[in-house]
Formats: sequence, structure tokens, C-alpha cells
Amino acid sequence: MNYDKEILEEKANLLKVIGHPIRLCILRGLLREGKNNVSFMQECLNIPQSTLSQHLSKLRLVGIISDERKGTEVFYSVKNQEVINLIHLLFNHEEE
Repeated sequence: MNYDKEILEEKANLLKVIGHPIRLCILRGLLREGKNNVSFMQECLNIPQSTLSQHLSKLRLVGIISDERKGTEVFYSVKNQEVINLIHLLFNHEEE
């Protein structure tokens, strides 16, 4: 078998980033609810805003989510189709 090492490392890194329970919850919530701001997510997750911001930063840094500023608020959404497919696959049984 001959696999491209760069692709394998890229996929492994993607899985590492989304593999944290809080980040999985953020992604699942964004896919369920659509674009949302930090205040809404913080209330749903019941975690400090600084913790949420750190997780959002990691997701944004690797291109999984995008942000859109509207006035003083920033709204986040999932933009990586691979991650969208993975989240749907992981939680498909719960969505039915």
C-alpha cells in the first residue's frame, strides 16, 4: 500500500482538532442551529467565555469554521465540508 504521508498527516490533524468534546459540541450545535454567536454558544455549553474563545480560535485557525461580524457581534458557522460530513456521520443516529 502506498499512501501520501502529507494527506494522512492532514487528516490526522483534522481529527485531532475536532476530537475534543467541547469542539465536537460546538460543531454539532452550529450545524444544528446554523450561524451563532459566542453568547448563545456559551449559554448552551455552560463554559467560560475565555474557554469557548480558545476552542473557536483553534477551529478557525485550521479553517473548519468561519466568522462574520455583524455590528458588535461575531457569528460563526462551519465551512469545512469534510467536517460537516464527519459530524453528520458521527451523530446521524441521533438526528433521526
